[in-house]
Amino acid sequence: MFLHPNAKENTIRSEVSCAGIGLHSGKTIHLRLLPASEGSGVVFIRRDLGGVLIPADHAHIVSTYLSTTIGVEGASVQTIEHLMAAVSAMEIHNLIVEVDGPEVPVMDGSSGPFVTLLAKAGVDCQSSKRSFMEIMKPITVSEDEKQVTIHPGSSFEIEYRIAYNHPAISEQSYHYRHSPLAFKREIAAARTFGFLKDVEYLKERGLARGGSLDNAVVIGDDGVLNEQGLRFSDEFVRHKILDLIGDLSLIGMPILGRVEATCSGHSLHAKLIEEVLESKKSWRIVTPPSPVVKRPAYPSYQGVSFSHPAI
Repeated sequence: MFLHPNAKENTIRSEVSCAGIGLHSGKTIHLRLLPASEGSGVVFIRRDLGGVLIPADHAHIVSTYLSTTIGVEGASVQTIEHLMAAVSAMEIHNLIVEVDGPEVPVMDGSSGPFVTLLAKAGVDCQSSKRSFMEIMKPITVSEDEKQVTIHPGSSFEIEYRIAYNHPAISEQSYHYRHSPLAFKREIAAARTFGFLKDVEYLKERGLARGGSLDNAVVIGDDGVLNEQGLRFSDEFVRHKILDLIGDLSLIGMPILGRVEATCSGHSLHAKLIEEVLESKKSWRIVTPPSPVVKRPAYPSYQGVSFSHPAI
């Protein structure tokens, strides 16, 4: 296991904001990110509901249907996973997220715009050390052919496999080893996706009202409908990794472990979090060691060596 000795909590240096369409509500949502004190975690605020606070953690997951939704009595925020993936991957641990509507704006359907927003805000290193969850024993959850297992590991890695009965996707797999740079290069730009027939079905039932070719990869009978095509040949599995990173961030600390996922989704990710937290003997919380100050060497005179006394 390797932990950088200077691994501290971070927040953003300055306030930043953006606006965009809510994927399911179709409403224009204004989002504002603000610095937060150390140890506070990520907290959402529903500004349109008088400032209701909703901590972004596993205890406040209220729905995993089509997206991840957190909430408290009388208030919720939907589709948080793309923002949370960016926040987690860019190593921002304490943050206030203000929204004036029921969900996070979908932007272009990826985490890319949020990574750009966080870069604009800058990073403010705080004094508290980060805590990490080190996985000690494998933990598995499954539903039918869907499965997620988290194994012991010295870093955070994901091996993801998907299979769809459509030639535009078919079978795809991707191995991701986490770092902020790897996330920006390999994962952040991968967009959410859906089949045209499913989008039409959802819109008939009042969902996906904001969905369009501007914020999702849409797949018709003959292939991808987006005029500019895919950003990666395996964009679909990369986006599934993005979702998983965002969902697992609700554990509340970075993970040292290797995740293997097959055709999973938000619901199974939430079940994995529950199983992990209940399996207390399968993990431990670790913090980076304090930096070791190198002692000056003792001199040697005329063949007589001076050394540290025996302990």
